[in-house]
Amino acid sequence: MGLLSTRVFTHKWRLGGFVVIGVLLLGGFTVWRRGSAQGAAPQTSSALSLRTPLPQDPQIQAFFNQSEAATYTEPYRQQFRLGDDLEQVVVNAIQTAKTSVDVAAHELNLPRIALALKERHQAGVRVRVIVENTYRESLSQLTARQIQELDERGQKKYQDYVQWIDQNQDGQLAPEETAARDAMMILQAAKIPLLDDTADGSKGSDLMHHKFVVIDGRTLVVGSANFTWSDIHGDFSTVESRGNANHLLKISSPQVAKLFSQEFDLMWGQGGKTSRFGLKKPYRAAQAASLAPHSQIAVQFSPTSKKLPWQQSVNGLIAHQLSQAKQSIQLALFVFSDQQLSNALERKHQQGIPIQALIDPGFAYRDYSEALDLMGVALPNNRCRYEPNNRPWSKPLTTVGIPQLPAGDLLHHKFGVIDGQVVVTGSQNWSEAANGSNDENLLVIRNATVAAHFQREFERLYNGAILGLPATVQAKMQQGCGQTP
Repeated sequence: MGLLSTRVFTHKWRLGGFVVIGVLLLGGFTVWRRGSAQGAAPQTSSALSLRTPLPQDPQIQAFFNQSEAATYTEPYRQQFRLGDDLEQVVVNAIQTAKTSVDVAAHELNLPRIALALKERHQAGVRVRVIVENTYRESLSQLTARQIQELDERGQKKYQDYVQWIDQNQDGQLAPEETAARDAMMILQAAKIPLLDDTADGSKGSDLMHHKFVVIDGRTLVVGSANFTWSDIHGDFSTVESRGNANHLLKISSPQVAKLFSQEFDLMWGQGGKTSRFGLKKPYRAAQAASLAPHSQIAVQFSPTSKKLPWQQSVNGLIAHQLSQAKQSIQLALFVFSDQQLSNALERKHQQGIPIQALIDPGFAYRDYSEALDLMGVALPNNRCRYEPNNRPWSKPLTTVGIPQLPAGDLLHHKFGVIDGQVVVTGSQNWSEAANGSNDENLLVIRNATVAAHFQREFERLYNGAILGLPATVQAKMQQGCGQTP
């Protein structure tokens, strides 16, 4: 770790009844809890150590909500914590808008983003928003019966929502509370033009899964993070939660921004009259952009019809990038279920290229997970059947596993780092559904400065990761139809 400063300073925050004092010393930032503001017994000391920030490329800046090189006070639970404030990254970009802001967000429930959009809209800037149809309506508009019919995940989401909105904690969602904190209500009250993926007359594409903002046709904010409290800051119902592990990029390039504007315009159409989502959009091949003096970016959008060769799809572009690896491949993926991508990796493994992979714990050991292939095993589904065309590796990896994350959080990244020089990232999970059904984006960024940020994030997750098969999966393999075919 490099030295940050030879100066020492302190700062105080009052967080949830605790007085917190920060001290910046040689090479680190240390935070101690110094007891309760209400006079309760002192708490066990705990420290946050801040790593030296990496240099940022001026045109492609990378931010991570669980970064160990930054701190911020989370604005809703008032928690002082490690990480980049990804919501503020979006807000700052929106506030610079002079002529236009286009937002394509799978889900948007962060009020500071909604308020920033409202302010720009009222200032005469053209603001347009597209969301996934599932998240078009405010949860406050659910009836008692609809709430009762929610599944377990929906119930948890609703309870988090109530806790989020109900600022005075009286159990009621007052109009002034929803007006202040309900992002969809803020957008609707401001009369900001808003569409979802049913605007093309369908029931919606499989998922409108984008997460991007284009400002003035010149600046792009894009990455893996949905614009939600769960994805960026953390779940209200889980104190330890720090938000799903995510990142955002801020790219200053009219050429790259134009590509995303074109994607947005296809979905927007003429305010919904000619909107095209999913496979109703035409095929778009990968397009390249150069950013002086030393960056290249390729961009491609999903979905791709299965009538076209897989190699022409976004996952085909990923496979092509993997095939170029000469030194190393590092993967941090929410979902990894495309067999052809596993096959592409196996070819590099056979050539002796070191491969490390982390998959979200909720997906890593499912029967369709390609993480199992990399580990040389197969598991049957609940009907005792194996995935068609499954191909466990004959020479398995020992460098595949799951990260250990704060309670309630997921590994939501979708990135790969190749040779420490190239980053593959975007909204697209490495799955067939993302490739052939969803509205998605992928960026291939050749820039060593940017790659260093993603490598640091991968190494943070990999340190302490649980590699190999857990005992529960090994036990399942010993059961009847669980034998490796």
